[in-house]
Amino acid sequence: MSSTSPTLHLLCGRIASGKSTLATRLGNAERTIIIGEDNWLRALYSEEMSSISDYRRCTVKLRKIIGPHVASLLNAGVSVVLDFQANTIEARSWMRRILDQTDAAHKLHVLDVPNDICIERLLARNMHGDHPFTVTEEQFWQISKHFVAPSSDEGFNIERHESSYYSR
Repeated sequence: MSSTSPTLHLLCGRIASGKSTLATRLGNAERTIIIGEDNWLRALYSEEMSSISDYRRCTVKLRKIIGPHVASLLNAGVSVVLDFQANTIEARSWMRRILDQTDAAHKLHVLDVPNDICIERLLARNMHGDHPFTVTEEQFWQISKHFVAPSSDEGFNIERHESSYYSR
């Protein structure tokens, strides 16, 4: 077993900012797994999700089972890339509660990508159909209204990634 402490990687960034692409890169590390919210939500609740309030309801259910599972993996020495949005204080509080159950290290990766680039990527992603969900530009703006950048007083180890970090 590696002497390196397991790490919980968290991802903060608007829709189509490159969170899942970064998750894939981080997930290539030894003894690291990726748990992706979109894949789980689609598999479990796709027929129930047609609005932001549906997303909130379903993600609350998903977090109840995923949170303890992530803590167990970290405590077993496995690093986890939690490909769930860390875009709100509430979401990051849930992630903090997971960390509090472990001695794991963590990084909150913040993808700082301008809205116009995110929308361009979103439209391309929708056209290719390679994402579990199709999100409209209107939904992008609706969801982006809830985005709250993390602050230092939340106690996370923040690593910022500029827009040049990710390109398709």
